[in-house]
Amino acid sequence: MRVGDLLPQLAAVQVERVEASADLLRITARTRDNAPAACPGCGQTSDWVHSRYVRHVADETVGGRAVVIDLSVRRLYCENAASGKVTFVEQVPGLTRRYQRRTPALQKVVDAVAVALAGPAGARLLSVLHHALTWASVLNCLMRITLPDRPTPRVLGIDEFALRRGHHYATILIDAATGERIDVLPDRKTQTVTAWLKAHPSIEVVCRDGAGGFAQATTAADATIVQAGDRWHLWHGLGEAVLKEIGAHSACWAKAGPPLREGIRAATTRERWRQVHGLLENGAGLLECARRLGLSLNTVKRYARHSEPGHLVRAPQYRPTLVDPYRDHLRRRREEEPGVPVTHLLHEIKELGYTGSANLLVRYIAQGRVEADHATLSPRRVTRLLINDPAHLREDQRILRDQLTSACPEMTALAGAVRDFATMLTPAPDNAAALTGWIARVRAANLPFVHPYATGLERDRAAVDAALTLPWHNGRTEGVNNKIKLIKRQTYGRAGHPLLRQRILLS
Repeated sequence: MRVGDLLPQLAAVQVERVEASADLLRITARTRDNAPAACPGCGQTSDWVHSRYVRHVADETVGGRAVVIDLSVRRLYCENAASGKVTFVEQVPGLTRRYQRRTPALQKVVDAVAVALAGPAGARLLSVLHHALTWASVLNCLMRITLPDRPTPRVLGIDEFALRRGHHYATILIDAATGERIDVLPDRKTQTVTAWLKAHPSIEVVCRDGAGGFAQATTAADATIVQAGDRWHLWHGLGEAVLKEIGAHSACWAKAGPPLREGIRAATTRERWRQVHGLLENGAGLLECARRLGLSLNTVKRYARHSEPGHLVRAPQYRPTLVDPYRDHLRRRREEEPGVPVTHLLHEIKELGYTGSANLLVRYIAQGRVEADHATLSPRRVTRLLINDPAHLREDQRILRDQLTSACPEMTALAGAVRDFATMLTPAPDNAAALTGWIARVRAANLPFVHPYATGLERDRAAVDAALTLPWHNGRTEGVNNKIKLIKRQTYGRAGHPLLRQRILLS
């Protein structure tokens, strides 16, 4: 077998010698004398030889050994005087490039490692591949890669990501239809986004979240661009409002779980509620109530929003403990023998495998968690039961969900609002009219924590209608943001915007 059959890039040259050692394969070759070469300046071919010299070109490893090609190449005269070049060096396609000491195949490997790992990590991986480069050289290779020329999309996805949370943010722009990365802006300022949109006038739809800055920038760039909100953010915002509403009705649904215990915090809550409502009934304003009671204005608003203090008392939130697996045994024993000593119960569950302490068992029983219908029930868990698709719930979870939603009229109305909104998340032309009816029903119900959410929908109504009626969404942008987190951490503290942009657009 000839060397050219094993290494096709050497087919165009004459291989003179191959020397193999433990960690290096050195190949000596020379270009053919009778082959004309094209001048890189004017493109005219020439076979007028000026001289020869040897180039040392690194290639991909073979059999775990580094490959170096000692290639004798010709320097030729350019016969076109108008080109401005006197001599030039011939290049072998697939083997050499101007000013490069690596073959195109090896350069492709280096570029792939640079895009994936960047500086020090990339240099370490290349050393394993028997190619020594400094981290600075890896970064230079990365920055020399030409970015793909992607056309301006018709549907643009836009979102921000944190460079330093709470301080510095950048903006990612992608094609919402294909997921291709289009550009990365150094900040999220309205002026920056507006300038970019004006420079790309072919955009018809912009998919965004509820950020007001992107909405203002899009309107300033072109008022005819359709702005579509993101359905995931709409559902997530509703979930946060539902969580607050469920927390306000702890006294209702907590009957299905551990009983409420009236502690110092509950007594203080009821007393503040009486004070706030007493001042309001006497004609005092919210600011006056805050001044007299020494509370913040938002706290006074929260107390004034509720018609009874029970909605402000939160259900106890218990963490899972080592006693939970033995709750059914403890409940059965306490039903059979109500006066059974705790020491007897401790001895019994230790024989069943309990490894906790006696104090933990005493607190568990004193909190009423043995008699509860389930081990742990928190507002967040109740929220998950309400917003999850009923088809994805187990039978016991559906029964518990029905018990919780029938605890009070407000919980029933809340469950109905969540169910009706979920049906609108599948885009359909009549969803805009359905949303109008949904907002009216929510405002008529006694759901004070959902009312601000409905007001927010009205404030950004055009984008919300587009989200519920058009097929576009910002999910691909969120996926790109998730991948950007890994890239940021790999170059944390070392990368400026040009390097970060290069890696994001090439990844």
